[in-house]
Amino acid sequence: MGPTRKPSVNGSGPADRPPTGWKAYKWRAFVAIGLAFVTIVFASTMVFVLLSAIADDFGVTLRAVGWVVIVDSLIVSALLLPMGGLADVVGRRRIYVLGLAVYGVGSVMTGLAPTFAVLIVARVVAALGNALVQSVMTGMLVAAFPPEERGRAMGAQTTAVSVGAAVGPLLGGLALQVMPWETLFFLVAAPVAVSIVAAIAILDDDRKELSEAPRAFDPIGGLLSAVAVLVLVVTISNPLAFDWLSVPTFAGGLLVVGLLTGFVRWELARREPMLELRLFALGVFRNAVSIRFLGFIGATTTSLLLPVYLVSFRGITEGLAGTIIFLVAAGMGISAQISGNVSDRYGPRPPTIVGLVVQIAVAAVLVVAGRDAPIGLLVPVVFLAGVGMSLWNVANNTAMMASVPPRNLAVIGAFTNVTRTLGTVVGQAVATAVVVAVMASDGFDIPLSEIADTPGAGSAFLAGWQAAYGVVIVVSLAALPLALLLPSRPVRPEDPVAGVAPAPADEVPAPTGATPR
Repeated sequence: MGPTRKPSVNGSGPADRPPTGWKAYKWRAFVAIGLAFVTIVFASTMVFVLLSAIADDFGVTLRAVGWVVIVDSLIVSALLLPMGGLADVVGRRRIYVLGLAVYGVGSVMTGLAPTFAVLIVARVVAALGNALVQSVMTGMLVAAFPPEERGRAMGAQTTAVSVGAAVGPLLGGLALQVMPWETLFFLVAAPVAVSIVAAIAILDDDRKELSEAPRAFDPIGGLLSAVAVLVLVVTISNPLAFDWLSVPTFAGGLLVVGLLTGFVRWELARREPMLELRLFALGVFRNAVSIRFLGFIGATTTSLLLPVYLVSFRGITEGLAGTIIFLVAAGMGISAQISGNVSDRYGPRPPTIVGLVVQIAVAAVLVVAGRDAPIGLLVPVVFLAGVGMSLWNVANNTAMMASVPPRNLAVIGAFTNVTRTLGTVVGQAVATAVVVAVMASDGFDIPLSEIADTPGAGSAFLAGWQAAYGVVIVVSLAALPLALLLPSRPVRPEDPVAGVAPAPADEVPAPTGATPR
């Protein structure tokens, strides 16, 4: 008997792959894509450890060397959506391989940079490659797994991310003791090259599948989204330290509103938009996006403030603090597979609710954790912070990716990353603003690094820490009602809620089936 034909409407792979072919292909594909996940996250987190050494070598200030990180986050966040939309037109594997090649070149250029200005240019090149790769990674991984295992795919992705996040600072710090920082960027190029070979040898070329439902790229939509996200991230993250009530901040906010309004009107008027905004008529997609944004606002507070609390406030050594922070990534990696498997069997609602409840409980414990909270208490709490984030994140990502038409996989995968980035940026801005405002109200307008050496500053920081985690509780509680509206069974592409293909602008039906079950 010949292979059973699998219709391509589910967007999970080539139309002619037999059911028996999924098992072998999906894990080969995960190895090819997962290696790139680990490498890019490893390199991104490693850079933070290298900033002081880079500043010393080039004789620049720590504020200036911060742009080594800032340019990457700005370029990646701005280009994710346009590159995802382009990949859904020209082929995801093609964009993925191109992105890996550009990223590898940028890494080598960074290691060879003779001046700080050239190094920033090299980081821009690497960021362009990073944007290309990140714009398609999630969509490609989803496409490699059958529809009933999308939760497992998202769990595997989160595990790969947690591995990269865990080993980046650890290995980066250890390697920096025995070799120059430039060498680390050369070493990054090796797994990137392996990833390129693996992608070409293993991953399906999806251009034929996409050509069966051809689309045109939307350059104006891509430009509007890129500029809007760029201005939004710059305004919120405020890298130039403008006053929040200053003219540049207000101008940035007004410009964002204008750009987003223009983007929405343009996309709704097109028959082939880059980002199908009518997907928000689907309740499961709309709620998942909102949960993701709110969830990352809360989760970001721990990654931002925990190092300050441990090192500057508690006076714990950097080695012990790093070990404790490592537990966040460990919790994420372990719970990712649990969340993915539960989502595949029972739907995204249970793990999302449990994850948000854990996040709220962790924040409540940290609100009451004072100067003398025992390390034996902090260790399981920090581990549970990673567990909670991974539980709701994997289930939420699964719901988003399962609720969209197959031809939008890359751009929606990119959109999930944009949502995460915006939630993270807002969370960082809010947590920092809350702590700084509380400390300033007590008369301590000082850098966080000076907390331990300034009499009385510790109490002011602790008050700000408690207020910041109060915000975490509020935003996580706001996400809980939305989690209760997620489907109570697995979301499948053939379900009405997941399989509604958006109509062109002049043929929009009522959002039948948009209410989640």
